[in-house]
Amino acid sequence: MGRYKLPRGMRYASLNEREEFYRREFSVGEVEGWFRNRMKKPVFAVIIGRHTRIYPQEYEEDASTTILIDEYKSVREVKGFILDFLPEAVYYDRNIYDARGKGVGQELAFDLDPENITCPIHGSLAEKMKRRQGLSFCALELRMIKEQTLRLYEHLENRFSSVEIVYSGRGFHVHVFDEEAYAMNRGGRERLAKSIKADDFPIDEWVTSGSMRLIRLPFSLHGLVSRIVLPLKPSEVARFDPRTDERCVPKFLRK
Repeated sequence: MGRYKLPRGMRYASLNEREEFYRREFSVGEVEGWFRNRMKKPVFAVIIGRHTRIYPQEYEEDASTTILIDEYKSVREVKGFILDFLPEAVYYDRNIYDARGKGVGQELAFDLDPENITCPIHGSLAEKMKRRQGLSFCALELRMIKEQTLRLYEHLENRFSSVEIVYSGRGFHVHVFDEEAYAMNRGGRERLAKSIKADDFPIDEWVTSGSMRLIRLPFSLHGLVSRIVLPLKPSEVARFDPRTDERCVPKFLRK
């Protein structure tokens, strides 16, 4: 499989680099702080090597599988699982479950990825897919999706009171933590996703509607681009450049 074309400075992380990051940089405390009692015991998930085709040999058969981590005693123990799998991606389940394991709510989120932008240089997503470059993106697309993210944040602030932005490694996620957002049913989420899409935002409707319940874990490593998933203040987004911002550039690239 050919490699995806990425902005300068972004590249696949090797297994050794993934291990170095999760052993030396990955912060259990920052992950615990992200959930801030919003979820008592979230379900985590990893994908070992679906897109990069880089994986520990013993996990070859499961390289493209989504592996759930739901039996653990602490986030530190989850870190141990991650160091075993050395995945290209780490996620968490946005669903809220009761004591019997029944879903009783879901965190509302919006996923904006640069490859969904129709680029004047590289064309539409459909055209990129034909070239087998569906996850590729350029610096221009990155800047355009950043502008869309800020516009979406401002749009959502008119309705919700607790909205946060996360740099996802390629694009951005916008999370909503209002109680009414957690309580929205599938129909309400689908209608919201369609209305946002109709306003010319290139969001992933599967994520917003709840059909895709996993979302990338803040402070984890995006192994496709070698960038750290980073929560951002809205005031930081306009000047944020993930190609050079040391907060999201792992130390193995700064040697």
